[in-house]
Amino acid sequence: MRGVFVTGTGTEVGKTVVAAVIARTLAAEGKTVAVFKPAVTGLDEDGEPDHALLRRAAESTQSDEEIAPYRYGPPASPHLAAELAGEEIDPERLLSGARAAGANADVLVCEGVGGLLVPLGDGYLVRDLAVDLGLPLVIAASPGLGTINHTLLTIETARAAGLDVAGVVLTPWPDEPTAIELSNRETVEALGDSEVEVLLHVDLDNSATWAVDWRLMRHIDA
Repeated sequence: MRGVFVTGTGTEVGKTVVAAVIARTLAAEGKTVAVFKPAVTGLDEDGEPDHALLRRAAESTQSDEEIAPYRYGPPASPHLAAELAGEEIDPERLLSGARAAGANADVLVCEGVGGLLVPLGDGYLVRDLAVDLGLPLVIAASPGLGTINHTLLTIETARAAGLDVAGVVLTPWPDEPTAIELSNRETVEALGDSEVEVLLHVDLDNSATWAVDWRLMRHIDA
């Protein structure tokens, strides 16, 4: 299966936007792109749900169920959201869903939930799903103060599980980065021994502007 698994250093670090931009870039190259997210939470809140944004980015015709097998209203960790709904998240259902999506496309873009150590079910973490799928990993991270520790911890956690880290994307990258932001990029790239790309603010209403030219794309489209 060809594709990528997008994770983040935590919540609200641009993970969905990075996944959408990757999906859009691949689709713009003429590839059939499938998208997958094991669980979506926070549907009670306003705004376009993650799975809908991913579908739009990939120009996909997948159903909600095919993209995100588990969908919940409260903005909570998947295992808690499932518990509140009176159910459990089944790892086998996630794996079969992701593999089915990937089998019907040239490339699969899978977005995790939160960070790598977020639990999906009893003893089954986002990292476990990434390992089971065996896709290269792209890490979305904030460019600002504190990102060095968070990003290097995520890289170390990924590699300890045998995951191939394709690269890191710092977002939203400012038009005029500060000395701290520039240093953060250089430091993560050096200490993490990983390619570090940046993503400027994305206009989510205009997907035609999303395509990027990143070095790390070669790892995704190998």
